[in-house]
Amino acid sequence: MAANRYYLGIDQGTTGTTVLLLNENWEQLARGYSEYELEYPHPGWVEKDPLIVWQSVLAAVQQVITETGCKLSEFRCLGLDNEGETCMVWDKLTGKPIYNAIVWQDRRTAQRADQLAKEHGDEIREKTGVVIDSYFSATKIEWILNHVEGARERAERGELLAGTLDSWVIWKLTHGQIHITDYSTASRTMLINIHTGTWDNDILGWLKIPKDILPTIHNSSEIYGYTDPLDFFGMKIPISGAVVDQQSALFGQACFKPGDVKTTYGTGCFMLMNTGPDIVMSENGLVTTIGWGIDNQLTFALDGGVYVAGAAIKWLQEKLGFFETAKETAKIAEEAGGTGGVMFVPAFAGLAAPHWDQYARGTILGLTGGTTKEQLVCATLESIAYQVRDNLEVMNQDSGIEIKVMRADGGMVANSWLMQFQSDIMGIPIDVPVITETTALGAAYLAALGVGDFSSLDDIAEHWKLGKRYEPNMSESKRNNLLFHWNRAVEKSKNWVISDDPFFN
Repeated sequence: MAANRYYLGIDQGTTGTTVLLLNENWEQLARGYSEYELEYPHPGWVEKDPLIVWQSVLAAVQQVITETGCKLSEFRCLGLDNEGETCMVWDKLTGKPIYNAIVWQDRRTAQRADQLAKEHGDEIREKTGVVIDSYFSATKIEWILNHVEGARERAERGELLAGTLDSWVIWKLTHGQIHITDYSTASRTMLINIHTGTWDNDILGWLKIPKDILPTIHNSSEIYGYTDPLDFFGMKIPISGAVVDQQSALFGQACFKPGDVKTTYGTGCFMLMNTGPDIVMSENGLVTTIGWGIDNQLTFALDGGVYVAGAAIKWLQEKLGFFETAKETAKIAEEAGGTGGVMFVPAFAGLAAPHWDQYARGTILGLTGGTTKEQLVCATLESIAYQVRDNLEVMNQDSGIEIKVMRADGGMVANSWLMQFQSDIMGIPIDVPVITETTALGAAYLAALGVGDFSSLDDIAEHWKLGKRYEPNMSESKRNNLLFHWNRAVEKSKNWVISDDPFFN
């Protein structure tokens, strides 16, 4: 009897690690999840402990092993996706982080980003494809080197390593033997030249980041090395896929043709369009990014990121106590019957694409004495859909391609009320696949491709299956009226923080 083949897809996310175990027919056999907490040491600062992140990876993998009882010898390979811009610095010898990982939501380097934009804005935009913002890794790494005692000197002596969390997890998986990242994750740092696929010496020089502390850049699908049995359940299997989370979801959704679009609903919310081998520079605030690298050929994408999506639901749940579980929000919104004229702009960490305002903050408008918590829940769900709609509009403009259908994935696609409103406010169908954990799925696909178990992208595309389609049924006049008031609310939220005012610190 032939041995079974199992594939691991590891999704290292902002607030937890998700692991999928898939069989050779690409059916989901098990799902593991291990959550961790974010830390907020000062207003606008967001951090987490990298050692806890590593433990969460092991815990989630252990769950799928225990649940299925699969033989470890039948694990074929693993792929890893990561949360992107979050980054850290650690001791090359001991493996001890010298500071917490600084999360992508963190705004402590906003003023530094402003300064950098004044000095080198056009050059960095042209080189990297991104708008200068504290969202990206570059100024976070610089901050750690500048603010941890002795860090810069140690970095220059070659005693430290820096990277996004894919680099950290792969370094741990291989017992400190491999320090790599892939093209897609590197494109989230604001340090790679997307035209050459290499770390940019000019930007590194402006930030005084030694190139030697950064990982080497590889394809998103190839064998980088093997897990160390001492650190990974006695298994020595290929690590053959590495990619940033949103690009992993694009891959997992089989968006392989230019013009294909997906949106992932998680802590944040991210719409990506495949633009093929062409670098499309946005004139309206989208990010130009690398989708993936396969066989040293780069596929590019347009990226419209929303900082706060599921995080706003979590805020209602944990800070305000409006409900016990996020699953309740669909029923609550249905029963609310509308927002009662309330608009909520959840700019907790500023506004990302297409506005790029580091100083915007969360804003609730239209409150009356009759406003209910149910209406606030409804307004929060609507705010997620409005932000996605904003990015759809500019993506249509910048790409010159009319988006006629959007594939959706992530935890929040289980909310049928949100998905229907999303289709209504966009005026196009929304397709939700059978397997909605497409970030972990995409990483597993890339890993299987890396060990030769797929011969082409067409082979992968055959496995995509539609779970449910949502069709728009809102009138154009109602849609336009809602968007008019949403745009009014967004403008009210902008430029709220005065950076040097102690009121905000």
